[in-house]
Amino acid sequence: MSFSLLCARDLVKVYGDRRVLDGVSLTASPGQRLGLVGENGVGKSTLLRLLAGVELPDQGEVMRPADAGLLDQEMPFAASSTVDAVIDAALAEVRSAVARLDELAQALIASPQDPGLLATYGDTLDWVQVHEAWETDRRAQLVLGGLGLAGMVDDRRLRTLSGGQRSRLALAALLIRQPGALLLDEPTNHLDDEAIDFLEQHLRQLPGLVVLASHDRVFLDEVCTDIVDLDPALAGVTRYGGNYSDYLDAKRSERQRWEQRYAREQDTLGQLRYAVKVTARESNHHRPPRDNNKLGYHRLGGRVQRQVSRRVRDAQQRLDQLTRDQVRKPPRPLTFSGRFESTTNTSHEGLMISVRDIRVSGRLALPRLDVHAGDRLLVTGANGSGKSTLLAVLAGRLVPEQGSVARRRGVRVGLLEQEAFFADPQATPTAIYGARQPALSELGLLPGRALTLAVERLSVGQRRRLALAMLIGQHCDVLLLDEPTNHLSLTLAEELEEALQTAPIAVVVATHDRWLRRRWDGAQLRLPA
Repeated sequence: MSFSLLCARDLVKVYGDRRVLDGVSLTASPGQRLGLVGENGVGKSTLLRLLAGVELPDQGEVMRPADAGLLDQEMPFAASSTVDAVIDAALAEVRSAVARLDELAQALIASPQDPGLLATYGDTLDWVQVHEAWETDRRAQLVLGGLGLAGMVDDRRLRTLSGGQRSRLALAALLIRQPGALLLDEPTNHLDDEAIDFLEQHLRQLPGLVVLASHDRVFLDEVCTDIVDLDPALAGVTRYGGNYSDYLDAKRSERQRWEQRYAREQDTLGQLRYAVKVTARESNHHRPPRDNNKLGYHRLGGRVQRQVSRRVRDAQQRLDQLTRDQVRKPPRPLTFSGRFESTTNTSHEGLMISVRDIRVSGRLALPRLDVHAGDRLLVTGANGSGKSTLLAVLAGRLVPEQGSVARRRGVRVGLLEQEAFFADPQATPTAIYGARQPALSELGLLPGRALTLAVERLSVGQRRRLALAMLIGQHCDVLLLDEPTNHLSLTLAEELEEALQTAPIAVVVATHDRWLRRRWDGAQLRLPA
């Protein structure tokens, strides 16, 4: 016996007037670990719930292993339940199977030739072996330790746990149970780096299949054997073999082909438009007729006119078809540019911000920091170490209790905060962005339908994107980014990081993003806890 396939066919899911999934098909085999990626709101969490059977599709079907398990955002236990009760529930199925196997073994002693008993015993033994039932207690201790829960008191009530502890306990219970299909929605939330490393290693060793949705790009890179892109512009889904790095390579190649095709089509469209107006109407029937051949001349003229008409008609048909079928213009990449103005002749050189012996009680203490033009600085540290406080001080949003902060005269400092705030919640993105260039619609940060909505109706991610667009339009000289990849799609996060690499300005980034940290090639400042 082995774990079964997970197969979804033509799934459709509609909430009110919004079609979240439209004709999605997906197959996963034991040993495969599929990562779901795509823009926020494309239906990754919905697809996981459909695959798990927690919700039913409006159309389509799902065939799943009998023991599929979903990592829920909320634990299916009462607040009065204990940690021990959660672990016992995770072990219950395996313990029951082992007990059943012992009962069947005793029954076979009395009836060794009973074909029904033999078949049942064989099936139960296979299930126990596949689920590594005799290793369950050891696995439970290993998982609890790996997720930082080893010291938790067994009789502790769930209501006394923090949100992060409850999330880790729910994940631990699922890993201990080890179902044939493991469905995980943002499993690295509330995990530190050590716990994530443990989870990555554990998932790679599972015999069953895994389908997961995550914004953690390092996690996708370390765990996944396939990436499934839920792109609303495409029919269904697009599957890419390999991990996240392989997916990025494939997407870059697709983007290059898209740009090349767009350029070719625009060139052809230009030629066809010219042909319709000029070329297709040209002929060499401009010489005067001979005296003895006026009748032939007029016949030739009629034939030439018919040829011209046919060429014009053919060119117009090709023009109409290509105009109708042409690929859309690729969205322009994000770019940052500084327009620093100064009375000196070294406007794009030298010191921009200088910090000396600053202190904010209980939040930050820093003896020295200099930010020069063109610097790349990554600020890291544990939660509460003062990363956001430092950025607020550099931006002039917060005055330290002691110490000094000097900014070069005329320098433009832009700050992307974790929570985007807009003074007028009724204003639309178009109104807030104003006449800044490039046009807001060209940046690809917001869908067209969101440009005319009040900002209070935008999602957290859309408000963050608008704030990012504002920074692009301000032409900052020093850009301060607080967790810049939070609430961004993976595609936009990649594009943002590439833009930062080539920005002719100083950039200071505070982040927990492991992918960004691993790829950072500038200076780093780690704040003590």
